[in-house]
Amino acid sequence: MNSFLLHNLRLLDPEAGRCLPGQKVLIESGRFTAVGPDIQAPDGVTTVDLGGRVLMPGLIDCHVHVLSIKTKWANTTLMHMPHSLANAGAARKMRAILSRGFTTVRDAAGADMGHRDAVEQGLLIGPRMFVSGRGISQTGGHGDFRTRVDHAHPCGCHHLSVGLTGGIARIADGIDEVRRAVRDEIRLGVDQVKIFASGGVGSDADPIHFNQFSLEEMRAIVEEAENGATYAMAHAYTADAITRAVGCGIRTIEHGNFLDDRSAELMVRHDAHFVPTLVAYEATQLHGRAQGYPEQNLVKNAKVLAVGTQSLEVAQRHGVRTAFGTDLMGELDDFHSMEFEIRARVLPNDEIIRQATINGAAVLRREGELGVIAEGALADAIVLDGDPLEDIGLLASGGADMRAIIKDGRIYKDEIGLGLGLEELTEND
Repeated sequence: MNSFLLHNLRLLDPEAGRCLPGQKVLIESGRFTAVGPDIQAPDGVTTVDLGGRVLMPGLIDCHVHVLSIKTKWANTTLMHMPHSLANAGAARKMRAILSRGFTTVRDAAGADMGHRDAVEQGLLIGPRMFVSGRGISQTGGHGDFRTRVDHAHPCGCHHLSVGLTGGIARIADGIDEVRRAVRDEIRLGVDQVKIFASGGVGSDADPIHFNQFSLEEMRAIVEEAENGATYAMAHAYTADAITRAVGCGIRTIEHGNFLDDRSAELMVRHDAHFVPTLVAYEATQLHGRAQGYPEQNLVKNAKVLAVGTQSLEVAQRHGVRTAFGTDLMGELDDFHSMEFEIRARVLPNDEIIRQATINGAAVLRREGELGVIAEGALADAIVLDGDPLEDIGLLASGGADMRAIIKDGRIYKDEIGLGLGLEELTEND
């Protein structure tokens, strides 16, 4: 693994929201081992002049679905293609995500420990992954993808059937079943537990405003997740669904488009995290029909899109700690970086960058190790000609303005001649 010293750079500090000139950064064995203006390269370590460019931490997306391969199938990919083909598609998506500067992602249902471990072992090129395995849904919930004329009963082993859950979810009803489901997902190596606590856009039988799971079921889910030294994240759109979930101990709220003052205040009191995914609705409305997204789901999508960036403004006003998420299905993944543009309509650039770095690290419980360029942190970084604190478009351009991408001290993109060796990273492979 390369050891090298980067110098003549401006270091972007997300916490302070400013760039520090004249800095040097030493990378050894995949970590930042020294940061400051007066560092000297150890004997035999290569030094690289960045020519005054900006060095910032690698980006973190806390809500992706790498196994959603086709927009028309959304979350039901495995109903339509073999696992082997879906995983080939996922490998390509993972490369593309890294090429946009996202060095870490949290997959919010679908990817399992095999995807995570394949990246860690160098078998696949992609971002560092925190996986949720199968999300847990009640019967008739957002993870129950049976048609409305399918009378098959999801009992016994059929609760895991791809034909029922699209391969990204499992069905559990009642306290005993949800406890078993959480324990089983932890057995299967998940980093966090995903549940569906409200209706959703991409499912047919559950309007957005439907609450899902009883309070007792959610408390049992949270208890089992914590027993397994992890936490529960919840898909929840409405203020009521958010309030129910947070009150039961759910740690992160996904989507949350209808967040209001009362539910935001509750999130702050409970130290809950918020992961909005606004690009999902905008990209779906603009391009989903052409990519085969179902008409009935476009109607639901329009209702969510209508509230716009309201949730960001409410969260900012109350100080809810907010991270970066996208939740794009299938080919809509091409619009991944558009989330920066959407957030910039109502938030300052420094706050958006915090959301995509240090706040994401907090969601993942890896503060000080991810989302920062600091001694001891994992060596994930992006090199830019300009300053994204002044021009967020540098991050919104899908990687086009990134001159170099570094993950774990390895170089995955090099347009400036670092001369440090280059890992293979080609979107079209």
